[in-house]
Amino acid sequence: MRVTIDGQACTGHGRCYALAPDVFDSDDRGLGVVLSVGADIPPELERQARQAAANCPEQAIHLS
Repeated sequence: MRVTIDGQACTGHGRCYALAPDVFDSDDRGLGVVLSVGADIPPELERQARQAAANCPEQAIHLS
């Protein structure tokens, strides 16, 4: 699974890195970033990624 965050849509609520700290972190402005940019996340982290995407108020997290 590949995870991306739409940087234009993210406003920094922090739910992604609170719910899935092994998948997301925050940048210096408090916006969410994917820890493994350009790489597929391991299967054992897919549940965390799905939970974060489902709880993002801006729907800025995309899974493929």
